[in-house]
Amino acid sequence: MRNYYLIANLAARHEIDLLTVVESEDELRCSTPLTTLCHRIEGVTVPKRGLPRRAADTLLSPWPDMGLRLWSPAFAAKLNTWLAEGDYDVVQAEGIELARYVLQEAGNKKRHAIRRRSAQYVFDDHNCEYLLQQRMFETDLRLPRRWMGAAYSFAQWRKLRAFEASICRAADHVLAVSDADAAALQRLAPKLDVTVVPNGIDVESYAAPPPSFHGRREADLVFTGTMDFRPNVDAALWFAQEVLPLIRQEEPGVRFVVVGQKPHRRLDTLRGRDDVTLTGAVADTRPYIAQAAVYVVPLRMGGGTRFKILEAAAMSKAMVSTSLGCEGFAVENGRQLVIADSPREFADAVNALLRDPARRERLGVNARALAIAYDWKNIIPRMERVYVKHAA
Repeated sequence: MRNYYLIANLAARHEIDLLTVVESEDELRCSTPLTTLCHRIEGVTVPKRGLPRRAADTLLSPWPDMGLRLWSPAFAAKLNTWLAEGDYDVVQAEGIELARYVLQEAGNKKRHAIRRRSAQYVFDDHNCEYLLQQRMFETDLRLPRRWMGAAYSFAQWRKLRAFEASICRAADHVLAVSDADAAALQRLAPKLDVTVVPNGIDVESYAAPPPSFHGRREADLVFTGTMDFRPNVDAALWFAQEVLPLIRQEEPGVRFVVVGQKPHRRLDTLRGRDDVTLTGAVADTRPYIAQAAVYVVPLRMGGGTRFKILEAAAMSKAMVSTSLGCEGFAVENGRQLVIADSPREFADAVNALLRDPARRERLGVNARALAIAYDWKNIIPRMERVYVKHAA
């Protein structure tokens, strides 16, 4: 979503070429809004890395898993060709999975400059990834059954510290999505020049009522996200196992709806429960958010800022979130949402809102104002100021 809306809003005043990773050669032949937004688009398939290879790389490779995930000599060669042929002002890598290409090309910057004006290399760090893995390690370490995950996160945390620092030093400019992430990156690379360009939302697309659908229940508690992403999996399990039973002691009819593609096998333990629904992939999350009596953000690990907060806010939903879930947003507990971190606090906050429709409405109005402040129209100028500053 961040990548798309950056392109969509920058394309009005800039010419954009998009080099991207695709699952298959047919992917870019499908109809997509990107074809009207970009001057040029090409996709490169990346070889799949199986679990045995990933395990070996975790033990033996100096690169973190995220530095290997989308690495392809074919992609690197294509990028090199584009840079040799084009006269780019900016080369921008979206996310750490593509940052290794910036590291390589920034190292070749002098060679490219012999033939043409030198481009700015911008690294857009969607999450402060070393911090994310550190938090995953600290969370998983509490439970013996998740010590394997903790071991993986510990190894990635240590590798990502070095990798993320090297990317930040190689790039001409670094973007972070929150002040907290910017500070964490500056701890890695003191004196690093970081600009905060937060995640935003197209508020207008959430203004009209979403299409209705069967099965609507006003008492639902809704959580959305990609459900093979470890922080989302942990959030859904923690809420369903630790918080929901406490809520249902007072509100026995409440149901927890988990909306998102690719539910991880760890979530199979929730299947068959009459108080939990896993939707899998859906065409549109807005109808599910619209049905929520309370939107919940029970995240215990993660970094950056969460689109889910902005989506629920844009739809004027009352929210209960952990402190980590709303990190990076200018929110006040009890004004735009309610913050709760323990199972009992979270359950009590949800139950209090279920019993108080007027308070839910007030929170929703304030949340909507928050979303408007994060409309992409207000965020894109920050990105453009980075380009102007470094072109001067």
